[in-house]
Amino acid sequence: MRFHLTRFAVATRFTLIEHGRNRFAMVLVGLFVPVWTTLAYLAMPDTPARMRLRATGEALAPPGNELTEISGALNAVTLITGFMMFAATFSGSGFDRRLAMAGYPRAHLVLAKVTALALVSAAVAAYATAVTCLAWTPRQPLLLAAALFCAGLTYGALGVGFGSLLRREVEGMFAIVMTSIIDLALQNPISSSGADNPVMRYLPSYGAMQASTAAGFSTRPVPDYLVIQLTWFAAAALVALVGFRRSTRSSLPLAARTPLPGPGSDKAGLPAPRRAATPSSAVSDTEAH
Repeated sequence: MRFHLTRFAVATRFTLIEHGRNRFAMVLVGLFVPVWTTLAYLAMPDTPARMRLRATGEALAPPGNELTEISGALNAVTLITGFMMFAATFSGSGFDRRLAMAGYPRAHLVLAKVTALALVSAAVAAYATAVTCLAWTPRQPLLLAAALFCAGLTYGALGVGFGSLLRREVEGMFAIVMTSIIDLALQNPISSSGADNPVMRYLPSYGAMQASTAAGFSTRPVPDYLVIQLTWFAAAALVALVGFRRSTRSSLPLAARTPLPGPGSDKAGLPAPRRAATPSSAVSDTEAH
């Protein structure tokens, strides 16, 4: 058990250090979240937007600027978590591959990425919720934070998948940005007249959008829609796991792989000693000369 905890702790520490070195992401967290949500609140008119919330079945008429701010908070959280996980995976793929080829357990590397994703998503979701509450008070702030957290998990897993499967950094960034913009813009009744279309339920952040809207303007809890969002996270995590396994697989033949010593083993992975020459091989060498 101590062996596994040590390996997990080391992998998690290196993953968090990698995130901490991404200063551009830190700037995005500090500035992009408040700037984007505040502009969405101030620039949009407060005209009531009539809509029917599928999560509760209620007919609502929330102010347009508050509804747009919720959509902006979701957009900020998904972009930042997706970008951070993609950048860490893309830049650290070579290091992860070398660790896996040296025998470092892949399970510990994956668990370290999941732990870092959960911490990043929780921090960004809490920050975005606090910024939102400065402008107006949602009816269920904890539900709003939970919805933002689940959306961050989903897009963070997508970021890991893009970082493992795509070959160029610009491709991954474009994929994350366009996925988030299309996903959330189509669900916002302010910008899309088809927000009530049944097709919307197949979008990646549908559960989070429904839950966060209910958190802002309804008093009914909607745990089912958080489960829907976590299902999307599980699907995205499966794609990320396949991509991570593919990017860290070894191209060496099986005989050339020397794994690290396992738990309880006191033998290092040393090369096998050379065999002594037998009399028959010595005679054959003499005849050859």
